[in-house]
Amino acid sequence: MTSYFPPAGAIPSQSSTRTHSPVVSPLSPPATQRSNVLTNRLTSVLSASYADSDIRDALETLSLRDIHNTPEVRRQLRLDVQKEVVDCNAEVVRDFGKVAEQLKRIGTVITSLNQTCEEMRKHISLARQDTTPVLEEASALMNQKKETETKQQLLDAFTKHFVISDDDLMVLTSIEDPINDQFFDVLARVKQVHRDCEALLGGENQRLGLELMEKSSRNLNSAYQKLYRWIQQEFKSLNLEDPRISSSIRRALRVLAERPSLFHSCLDFFAEARDYTLSDAFHYALTDAVSGTAGDNNVKPIEFSAHDPLRYIGDMLAWVHSTTVSEREALEALFVADGEELAKGIQAGLSSEPWSRIDENEEVAFDGQKALSDLVNRDLIGVSRALRQRVELVIQGHDDPVTCYKVVGLLSFYRTTFMKLLGPNSNMAELLGVLEKFTFRHFEALMNDVVSSLSTDHLVLTPSNDLSTPQFLVDALEGLTALMKTYEASFGADDTETTSDGNRFTPVLRAAFDPFLELARSSAEELSDATARAIYLTNIHLTVRTTIFEYSFASTTHSNPISTTLSSLRMDLLEIQHRYLLDASGLKVLLSALEPFSGSPVKPSPVETEMQNSHTPENQPHHQPNLADIATLPAFQPEALLAASQQLDDFLPSALMDATDNLKRLRSAAFVKSVTEEAVEAFCRDFEFVEGMIIGADEARGKVDITSVERGSETGADSVRGTEDGESEWGLRRLFPRTTGEIRVLLS
Repeated sequence: MTSYFPPAGAIPSQSSTRTHSPVVSPLSPPATQRSNVLTNRLTSVLSASYADSDIRDALETLSLRDIHNTPEVRRQLRLDVQKEVVDCNAEVVRDFGKVAEQLKRIGTVITSLNQTCEEMRKHISLARQDTTPVLEEASALMNQKKETETKQQLLDAFTKHFVISDDDLMVLTSIEDPINDQFFDVLARVKQVHRDCEALLGGENQRLGLELMEKSSRNLNSAYQKLYRWIQQEFKSLNLEDPRISSSIRRALRVLAERPSLFHSCLDFFAEARDYTLSDAFHYALTDAVSGTAGDNNVKPIEFSAHDPLRYIGDMLAWVHSTTVSEREALEALFVADGEELAKGIQAGLSSEPWSRIDENEEVAFDGQKALSDLVNRDLIGVSRALRQRVELVIQGHDDPVTCYKVVGLLSFYRTTFMKLLGPNSNMAELLGVLEKFTFRHFEALMNDVVSSLSTDHLVLTPSNDLSTPQFLVDALEGLTALMKTYEASFGADDTETTSDGNRFTPVLRAAFDPFLELARSSAEELSDATARAIYLTNIHLTVRTTIFEYSFASTTHSNPISTTLSSLRMDLLEIQHRYLLDASGLKVLLSALEPFSGSPVKPSPVETEMQNSHTPENQPHHQPNLADIATLPAFQPEALLAASQQLDDFLPSALMDATDNLKRLRSAAFVKSVTEEAVEAFCRDFEFVEGMIIGADEARGKVDITSVERGSETGADSVRGTEDGESEWGLRRLFPRTTGEIRVLLS
């Protein structure tokens, strides 16, 4: 770099050459003025800040020059500095001259360049005129290339999505190719293509969408037909004993559900195949001789127990139940676990097969449990047919009513079981209900045959001498007890089913009890003696009550009629006993004589009152005779009254034993005791009435002798003796001295 200032050492020091003496110029200001100037200069210097950059640069320059601070140096310093400035300016002028020369040369070069550029601009303009059509054509070609590439991409995407390759179509429709994951993947893709064709139909050109949809529809139909045939082949070799059904079959059925007609047709085929298989298995279990194969030696065929209807039918029903449970469990994974998928498939299939919908407004919902039960029902059609034939043959050839009713209970139990397992409207439940009714009708027929044979046997219907319950009724009650035990074991306390006229056991009572009871009642008509007939009927009803009342379900409908009949018979026996006591004691003659006096203050007994009222015409007023007239009655004459008193005395010691012995053929001692005690009580009330009438007659005649009454029979003898001596009047109480208290004590 060219320096425009000489170095510090280049300035010659004048003080070294000569010594300057101070020269006073004539123009110099006076000393006083110089002093002020100096003062100002000092003030200016002292007031300057050493932090000022200019001062710092000046001081640094002075330091570099190595100048000593002397007066001469200070005087020479300005001149030197000015000289240096001039030299520097001259150097700058020289340098700028050189720059000017360079600029002139550059200007010449620029002029030349401008000329060259102008020429090039002309050439470019001509070239542009020549290349513009080419560029425009190239641009058009580039745009066409981009459009072609876009169309190619769209075509590739369209082909990839909507066009199925020939290999995939072979997998989808060829019978030789298996049903595997690739088949289902291709089928899903074709279904997606079929659904996406709807978007193409919304465009202006619908031809492509229609063609693709038609093609995809044909492919789908072929695929579903292939799947349908494959499932049929698989069903032929399907082993339901395996707890896990092939996942391929389950998946195939879920897919086939989108074609409801094929799906139901496939289920029909499966039901037919399973029907044949289960029928064959049932026949094998019955005979152990299917297709000539030998069975397990440890398991005997069910037919071996055909001689025992209950066991035979029970074994068949147990096999059917076990098979039904196994069938249901095997198919449950298909219809219950995959029920939602099947429901979605069927719902989607209705759009492709709208004719499958019965009602356009009907909401179609797939019920897996119902479909499972329906399929199991159809699988058991052949088994049901064979079961019905064998049960009916066995029942028709059996004549034991108790066994028949046990079969009814067994059928009822399995009917309830199948209702819970397959539903109340299932074929098996309805079949068991029909068999139950058939068996019960056979039971009723057997009972009717027994009753018919008994009704024609006069010897059997003749009551025995001891008036005990007839043997045919005892046998019938034993059979009824067995039936009631069977019913109790089958239903027991859990039986809550009732009907308008009873419960489920009421028909059994009507068939196995009521006819025999009516026969027993009708056999009593052969007894002419009313007492014997009442005892006979009472024995019958007591036996019946003992048998029936042990079981609440049997007594529900028959307790009231039996109790009412026993109450009526008890009233008859009470009247018989009461009449016997009156006849044996001789009191009946006195009561008959006192009938006209029944309206007197002394009231007769209820039994006597009922007897009197039965002989008194309605609306006929009672005559109220004088009690004194009693003594004039023939029955109250001394000899007759004394004889009646003697008869009473002879009767009283053994009266209770004789009355009990009168009903000795009655089989219930407690019943005899209660009837006899009540009859004795009625007899005591009758005696009290007679005693009251006698006392009233004596009071009316004024013949009351307390002491004579207390003397008893001796007084009565004196009274009779006095009458023989010619006395015109006598006391009735003396002739009939017994009191009511004595009667109650003797008959207690």
